[in-house]
Amino acid sequence: MAFHKNQFGVPQYPHDDARRLFVLASAIDLLEHPTATAIDDLTGIDKSTIGGEIAKLREQYGMVINKFGETYRIESWGQVLNKAGVLKAMKPED
Repeated sequence: MAFHKNQFGVPQYPHDDARRLFVLASAIDLLEHPTATAIDDLTGIDKSTIGGEIAKLREQYGMVINKFGETYRIESWGQVLNKAGVLKAMKPED
């Protein structure tokens, strides 16, 4: 199934699609300064929901994501997710 992509080529997955969380994790990993605003700009995930979505990554996938000031940083991908596989959610093969 093909999904709409934003101006940066990031797929716009539905709110209940796990790949949406993977796009969020990918953005945190890829951005130099992953603030809520920067993540929103890149991914289209509303900045007001990012805190809750990060909580899901922590709870459901065991990721360790810390916030320093306004910037998020992944400390651990946990034991469930494979970083390389998750990063593919940001730029899937067509």
